[in-house]
Amino acid sequence: MDHSGFLFHRPQLAQQYVDSLEGRSIVDARSGLFLAAPRRTGKTTFVREDLLPTLVERGFTPVYVDLWTDRAQDPALLISGAIQAKLQEFSTVIQKLAQRVGSAQVTLFGTIALGLTQPGLPSNLPLAEALEALAIAAETPVALVIDEAQHALSTDAGLNAMFALKAARDRLMGGESGPLLVLVLTGSNRDKLAHLVRNKSQPFFGASITRFPLLEQNFVRAFTTHINRFLAADNQFSGEDLQEAFRLVGYRPELLQQLAAEIAVNGGAEQLRKDLQSGAHLLRQQIWKRMESEFTRLTVIQQAVLETLIEAGPGSNPFGEAFLQRCALKLGRTTAKLQMSSVQRAMDALREKNLVWRADWGEYVLEDESMADWHQGRRTPPE
Repeated sequence: MDHSGFLFHRPQLAQQYVDSLEGRSIVDARSGLFLAAPRRTGKTTFVREDLLPTLVERGFTPVYVDLWTDRAQDPALLISGAIQAKLQEFSTVIQKLAQRVGSAQVTLFGTIALGLTQPGLPSNLPLAEALEALAIAAETPVALVIDEAQHALSTDAGLNAMFALKAARDRLMGGESGPLLVLVLTGSNRDKLAHLVRNKSQPFFGASITRFPLLEQNFVRAFTTHINRFLAADNQFSGEDLQEAFRLVGYRPELLQQLAAEIAVNGGAEQLRKDLQSGAHLLRQQIWKRMESEFTRLTVIQQAVLETLIEAGPGSNPFGEAFLQRCALKLGRTTAKLQMSSVQRAMDALREKNLVWRADWGEYVLEDESMADWHQGRRTPPE
C-alpha cells in the first residue's frame, strides 16, 4: 500500500494475531494461523510491514517466504531455502554450539554450517530439526510465515513439506513457556488454502481458515487526508467518494491510489467526483474486459466447462454426472452428457492458461476468485 509516500499500518490487528499465535486470546492459533484474502487487497503488505515487525517486538525470530517469488521453483525448496538463509545469520553461533555439545551433535550442526551454499536444506536434515536448531541458535521461538502457502500443494515435495512443518509444530509445541515454533500461512484463494485443513488426509486437518479483513473506512480516511494535502483547498477529494471508488475496485488499495493519483490534477472538486466515479467503473470494466477477452479465446467446450465450474462452486466434482450434464446443456446437447475425457482435456487447457488450479489430489478451483464476480456481472442485465 505504499504509494506517493503513503503507507497504512494496522498495528492492532498485528497484535491480535500474535496474541492468538501465543494462545493469549479467545482465538487460539498455536496450531497455526491461516489467513485468506483476495489478491491485491493488502495482505502481503500487512504481513511485511506490520506482522513481521510485531513478531520481532514480541520476541520471535521470523522466517518469511513468498511461494510466488519464483513459481518455477519447487515450493519445498523455497521453504527450506528461507529457513537455511535465516540459519546462515546464526552460523557462527551454531558452530560454537556444535563444539560445545560434543561429537554426537557435530554432524547435525556441522552440516548446517557447511551446507549453506546448497539449494535447500541437506536431505538428512528434517525441517523440524532445522527449525529447532534455529530456535536454539536464536534463543527465541521461531515464527515461520509462508505467503501464498496454497502453492505448496502444486507439487508432491511441497505437500510433503507441509506435513513436515506440521510435525515440526507438534515437536516444538513447548510447555507452559509457550511454543518454540508458530506457523502463519496466507493465501489469496480461500478455497485453495482450505485444502490444507479440509480433510483427514491433509497436514493441518482441523485448523480453521481466518478471513483476513479487507481495508475499510479507516484506511480511506487516512488516504483521503494524505492525498488532499497535495491538492488546493477548493479542490479536495471527499471521503465518501473515495469510499465508493474503493468499493468499485474491489477494495484493492493499489488500484484506488493509482486512480486517485491519475485524476488528482484535473479540474474542480465537482470534476474530481465525476472523474473518480467514472474512473472506478472504468477500472472494473478494464479488469472484466481482460477476463472476457480470455474467455472468448477459449474453445466452446472450454467455455462450457469453465462456466459450469464457476456456477457449481467450490468442492464440485467436474467428472460427476450432474456436472457433465450441465456442461452438455451449455453446448446445446439435451439428450447426451459430455464425455469425461472431453472435460479432462478442457480442464488441462484451462490450467495451462492459468484460469483453473488443480490440487494434487484432483479437485479444481478458479485461479482468480474474482472471475466469479465477472461471470455474475455477465449474467446480470444492466440496470
